Amino acid sequence: MKRGFGSDNHSGISPEVIEAIQKANTEHALAYGDDELSSEVEKLFKEHFGEQTTAYMVFNGTGANVLCIDSMLRSHNAVICAETAHINVDECGAPQRITGAKLLTVATPDGKLTPELIKQHLHGIGFQHHSQPRVVSVAQPTELGTLYTLDELKELSDFVHANDMLLHIDGARLANAAVALGCTFREMTTDIGADAISFGGTKNGLMMGESVVLLNPILKEDFLYRRKQAMQLCSKMRFVAAQFKAYLETDLWKRNAQHSNAMAQLLYSSVKDIPGVDIVYPVQVNAVFARMPRTMWKNLLEHYFFYDWDEAKNEVRWMCSFDTQESDILAFSDCLKAISNEYHKDV
Repeated sequence: MKRGFGSDNHSGISPEVIEAIQKANTEHALAYGDDELSSEVEKLFKEHFGEQTTAYMVFNGTGANVLCIDSMLRSHNAVICAETAHINVDECGAPQRITGAKLLTVATPDGKLTPELIKQHLHGIGFQHHSQPRVVSVAQPTELGTLYTLDELKELSDFVHANDMLLHIDGARLANAAVALGCTFREMTTDIGADAISFGGTKNGLMMGESVVLLNPILKEDFLYRRKQAMQLCSKMRFVAAQFKAYLETDLWKRNAQHSNAMAQLLYSSVKDIPGVDIVYPVQVNAVFARMPRTMWKNLLEHYFFYDWDEAKNEVRWMCSFDTQESDILAFSDCLKAISNEYHKDV
């Protein structure tokens, strides 16, 4: 399969990560996270997020999201999130099934929640017939590739806590957001008052594995048992830890994210003036969303795989990865230009 723009999950594995896994594949080591590598990674997470941090490695992003939410509420509670949120659209109902909690969704123009948008769900507090709002979950960046500024996150966090709720950040692409904002992980999470983060790496060069990062000490109570019950405890944890060590210790996360973000900017500049192509949202990280005539994107699908993000609106999503090359983008834009020329010749 040639390099395309369907998803940053389609990319390969960073050579540094493969090397780290191979290096860990010697002798024996204690299982279930009691190995030396896992202890070293715990220290790295503290360096990046603060001393109060407790990190728990898991298999995947769904597991990280569900476990974060599960640690923050009980089944009679509710989670407020954007309609476009991954936990609402792409988790196959896992948060609801595992936690028993209700998702309260909010329509947003750009994927971002605000205090004003959240207020519509802050009613029926103390009324036994209503699910009680307990968690606000935001994605940074959002599913639409947009970013919260640090000030917006701080305002949101203050509002959430003032209303006796907790803030969860879905950070599947947190590295891309940090690079785009020119900030550290800590400045974007701990310093603004986040309580828990789903920290991703698979979309940015890891082979597999994500991490639950708990910043609020209260949430770590009994979390080890929650992870086991949710079937997210890896026996040979050192191979997940080896990846995160390579990722966090050498700034691999930053280099990979810088590249994928830069490739998205190149993709944007290469296609934005093609007749029939309308870029829908600001290109802030490694995603480009476009609207075009159905015939055009259907024809493009014959050459490149990508997702029709909103078929009713003829919106598509193109993702860049850490291994996207300039030549991939030029070939893609040339293909799209040819399709556009053919389409407009017949219109």
